[in-house]
Amino acid sequence: MTATARDTVLRRVRDALTLSDGPEVTVPRAYRTGRTLPDEERLALFVDRLVDYRAQVRTCTAGTTAAVLAEVLRAHGARRTGVPPGLDPAWLAGYDGETVTDSADVPAPRLDALDGVVTASAVSCAETGTIFLDGAAADQGRRALTLVPDLHVCVVDLSSVRTGVPEAVAQLTPEHPITLISGPSATSDIELERVEGVHGPRTLVVVIRTDA
Repeated sequence: MTATARDTVLRRVRDALTLSDGPEVTVPRAYRTGRTLPDEERLALFVDRLVDYRAQVRTCTAGTTAAVLAEVLRAHGARRTGVPPGLDPAWLAGYDGETVTDSADVPAPRLDALDGVVTASAVSCAETGTIFLDGAAADQGRRALTLVPDLHVCVVDLSSVRTGVPEAVAQLTPEHPITLISGPSATSDIELERVEGVHGPRTLVVVIRTDA
């Protein structure tokens, strides 16, 4: 939706509210928050949900991030890998393929020439296995970068994994575009057969740094 279309929709909503003679409705915001789990239980729950969504999961420490990422990219045959401009270059120090830094000037169709993409993440939810990417963060990149290539390798720090959705959403800035990822892209055809890779990457590899 363009900014103009968004403005039009919001203006019409405001006009409808102004013309309405009904009482003002207060939206309840008393969400359940404050739930926590020990690191070991939170990690186990998060991994269980990711695997259930058919994501591939690797764990590592901060010190072995580069080695694990290089191994993952090599295993998937990724020779050209896109990265957002703010990704820590040390993460790909062990990668011997070509690293392509993305920018807003690169047309989205050209991203299809990449074998994969590596990004960081903002926060994750263990209960739903959902990873949140903040589009304003330099190490997570624009939405197209994580949707066009067929392989997405996402680095998640265990310290950023929250127990539930309210706890995860509370860590985000609502003004920024947020991408929510729960496993590889998938949908069902008319016969309810699972089809992967329709709206995003067919392969999602989540690298969880357990001491970061």
